[in-house]
Parts: sequence; structure tokens; C-alpha cells
Amino acid sequence: MRVSYGNAALLLLLESVSAAAQATNRTGVTCPSSSKFEPISASTFFANLNPGWNLGNTLDAVETEGSWNNPPVSAHTFDDAKAAGFQGVRLPVTWAYHFTSEAPDWTVDPAWLQRVADVVDMVTARDLYAIVNVHHDSWIWADLTLAATNVTAVEERLARLWYQIGVKLACKSEKVAFETINEIPGTTEEHGAIVNRLNHVFLQAINEAGGHNSQRVVTLVGAGEDGQKTIQWFKEPDSKFKNPWAIQYHYYSPYDFVFQAWGKTTWGTAADKTALESDIAAVRTKFPNTPLVIGEWAVSPVATETAARWRYFDHFVRTASKYNTATVLWDNGADFLNRATHQWRDEVALDIYRQAAMGVMNALPAGGEEGEEGSSSAYIYHKRNNETGVVGNVTLPFQFHGNQLAGISKAGTELRPGPANDYTVTNNSENDEITFSASFLRTILTPDSPTGSLTNLTLHFSHGAPLTVNILQYATPTLSTTSGALPPAGQDLRIPIEWAGQNRPAAVKAVRSDGAFLVDEWTQYLGPLQQGRMTYGGQWDWDADHVIIKAAALEAVRAAGVDTTFTVEFYPREMGNWVEFRVVV
Repeated sequence: MRVSYGNAALLLLLESVSAAAQATNRTGVTCPSSSKFEPISASTFFANLNPGWNLGNTLDAVETEGSWNNPPVSAHTFDDAKAAGFQGVRLPVTWAYHFTSEAPDWTVDPAWLQRVADVVDMVTARDLYAIVNVHHDSWIWADLTLAATNVTAVEERLARLWYQIGVKLACKSEKVAFETINEIPGTTEEHGAIVNRLNHVFLQAINEAGGHNSQRVVTLVGAGEDGQKTIQWFKEPDSKFKNPWAIQYHYYSPYDFVFQAWGKTTWGTAADKTALESDIAAVRTKFPNTPLVIGEWAVSPVATETAARWRYFDHFVRTASKYNTATVLWDNGADFLNRATHQWRDEVALDIYRQAAMGVMNALPAGGEEGEEGSSSAYIYHKRNNETGVVGNVTLPFQFHGNQLAGISKAGTELRPGPANDYTVTNNSENDEITFSASFLRTILTPDSPTGSLTNLTLHFSHGAPLTVNILQYATPTLSTTSGALPPAGQDLRIPIEWAGQNRPAAVKAVRSDGAFLVDEWTQYLGPLQQGRMTYGGQWDWDADHVIIKAAALEAVRAAGVDTTFTVEFYPREMGNWVEFRVVV
């Protein structure tokens, strides 16, 4: 697809955008004098929003709110976000299924516009900042990588859409910002130029809409809202628009750790940290004086190893702050906030986030080096019915980062420090160590203790977030059967399992009977705990009673035409802590 514009064509396009605005509403909105709006800079807006939280998989659900894993949003969700320390909310909104007419009007259902406006009011009523966007429309009708995409039609629809959003939200306060479009697919310099045009169309439309929109903060985007593509192709908007603006990009890297791919369960090496900082620094270097916001980032507590996740949270947020970049955590409703119970699934990660955003140094679990996949300073693992049956001392490594350990408690009761008591602390040049005594551990790990989580210990420090250490007894889970026939095309394979410890897999390896890896043969060049492993979500999953081999992986079995053994590995990742299931073709 090739699209280019000469001066005459550009003029015609701008006139088309203006005509689109007039067709929807002949005159832009004039706000009443009672409408309060105090102009602020984009830098101030994002300083006030930081840290932010995404209301994911809700207003952006396809086809409408409530279609995915969350019920329609209620106001208490924003009470929960504010109580957790978030200062702003990004509101992803998909509009594609709420048009009541097609070209040339592209009229948006007034009821949907009102619903979005009501949710915006829920946010700002709590003195939180808000970003409203156009979300999954990007791949539904604006995918620039598809040969069939008509760019002129995309621009026309985006102009009509943003004019109507602009009219509806014209008189909202300065706490409401707009974002052009979410992660619009684009892979070439030409696509990047089109995205720059869409930023222009967006600005034109909201300014035509009137009200406070000419002074409203906006976030402009590059192709895919990808940092590197933004560096390559983003161009500043036309100076005729006076909106304070920032650049938004998203960050989900490294892919293998963030998305639990190829058996990657650790993070935190010096190389890991350097790579992350290089990515964020590169965007700031390219745009030294432009306000920047990472509008999506996350490391899911569902899929990633706990201690590695805490290290990532701290380093990511601290690095973003170093480069004056605001951050907005992505939450799909299944990862962080349980909206029904008002509980956060990883309170420690949130505490680390808050403290790091304020510049406070956190103590953290040490580790992350290659070969340490079987260890974690977030757990004391004890194997039930081990060879000796003896509970011994357990030493966990930490990096206190200048903090002092103020104490350790269990269910509100303080543990006793000292060699003859519950724990001792050793400060080394490389790592700090906490050793829990066998006598203390035997009060929890008794002969009658079940498998699973037994108790949490809370580590309090002179500064920063408290950490938890979970004492967990485990055995290797068991499958109801160890082989089965390849199911019909398009179906997942649900294998019943009896859990016996940390009730989730760590990784799944798939090896064909001819010795080849089922997918991603290149993983042979990775470390021994990553070779042949598949990717969580796309190729494997689990629930309370099953390990799930996804249809995509089974189609690879079907294509290979040979039996395949799936090795399901568990935490801690140690020799023998796995089960095997053979799919028979």
C-alpha cells in the first residue's frame, strides 16, 4: 500500500476534515461560564497523573462493555485505584461497534457517548486525571498493514469520530486528556507518515469541536505506540494547533519475560537492566524536551515469577522516573485489581511501584542470574516427604539497597532475631542474606502440614516497600492420565490435574517423537530451562483443575503428524518437578 499527498491533496484533506466537523455539528460547542477549565501544560498533566492505571478490557471490550472478562465499570473501581495510590486513569474505549451510521457521517450512538462521559465523570469526581482514547478500532478498521485498508476512509472516520467525542467532552475540565488512537498497526516509514497525518486529523477534529478542546492536553502517537518506531518516524504536529501535547508509547519488554515465553522465568541480570534503561533512554534522547508517557506496561502476577516481577517493577518505574517519563500500568481485570473483591493480586508489587515512583529505595530479592530459575527469595520452598524428612535452615538472598531490616512478622507477631532464635541477618558486599532457623521453620512445616501456601512472613525495612516471603510446601502434581488422542481441530486439550503446591505451571516443553521441538526450534540455542518451551496464553494455560494445551499448539502436532510429549514444569524449577503428557496422533 502506498499513499502520498501533494500540497493540493493535503489542502483538500484538511477541508474534508473541516467539512466533516460541520456536517456533524454546524458550530463547535460553547461552554457555559460555570464550566471550569484551568489550562495546564502537558508536563504538569502527566506529573499529576503519574502513576496511572488502565481500566483495561472494559470500555474497550469487543463488542461492548461487559463482553470480555469484566462487568460494566462501577464507580468504586476508581475508589480502589485512588486508594492504591494511582493518580490518573487511562480509559481505553472501542468505538467500532457503536456507530449507528456508516460513511460519510459515521454517527456514534448517543447512549455510548453518554456512557463514556459518565465514566469520565466517575474518574474526575475523585480528583483523578483521565485519558480517553480510540482503542481496538486500530485493528478493527484502521490497520495500516493490511493491503485492503483505505487510508482516506480511515482518516475520514477518525475525523468524524473525534469530532463527536470532542463535542461530547468539550466542557470537561483540564483533568481530561485525549489520545489519538491505540497501537495502530504500522511497520514502514510510510505507515509512520500516515500516523503523523492521523495525529493531525485528530487535532483538527477536536479543535473544530470547540469548547475547551483547543487548550486540552493531548497525547500523540507513533506507529504501534512503539518506542523505536516513534523515534524513527514521529513528526511534531502543525504549530497552528495550540494544544499542550505529549508523546505516548507502550513498553512490554523483554517479550519472553513479560509474556512468559520460551520458559523465561527470571529477570534482573545486569544485562536485563541495561537493556531496559537503553530502551527508555533512547526515547528521551530523541525527544529531550517533550513530555513522555508510557501509557501501557505490565508484568502480570498471574504468569510471572514473583521475585523477578518485583525486581522488574522497581527497576522499570525507577528508570522511567530517571528519564522524566510518566507510567500507566495496564490492568485487564484479571491481572492486578480484582474488581469484585476490591483486592489487589500483588500488593507488594504495588507498594514497590508507589515507593519507586516517589524516589524511595526499595529492598528487593536478589537473583535473576542465569541458572537461578529454581530459586526465589519470595518463597521458602519445602518438598514434602523429602529424602530425610528434615527441615533445615533456609537462607534467602536480598539487596537491601542501604535500608535496614527493621523486623519480620508472621500474622502480626514479631519474629525474634538472633542465632538462637528465628532468623539472622548477614550483610555481605554483594548480597544481604536472611537465614531462617530450622527450629522456627519446624513450627510451620510440621509432619501434618498440607501442600500449598502455609503462611506469609512480612519483612519490614527502614525505607521502601515491605516484602513478603511465602512458606510453601510442595509435591509434584499428578495428572489423571498421561496420554490421550489428538482432539479435533480447533479444540483445546484440557488435562485434569491435582495440584500439590504452587498451583500453576512454570513452563511447558513440547518435544516431538522424532526429537524435534514442536514449536520455535531456535530455542535450542537458549539455556537448558528454555529449550523447547512454549508461550503462555497462546500455546498453554491452566485453570483450577486443568493444564490446558491450546489449539494452536495442537495444530502444530497435527501438522507434524507425530506423537508429541508435553512436559509441564512447576515451581520451584528443579530436577523432577514436572509431569509428562503424550498426545497421540
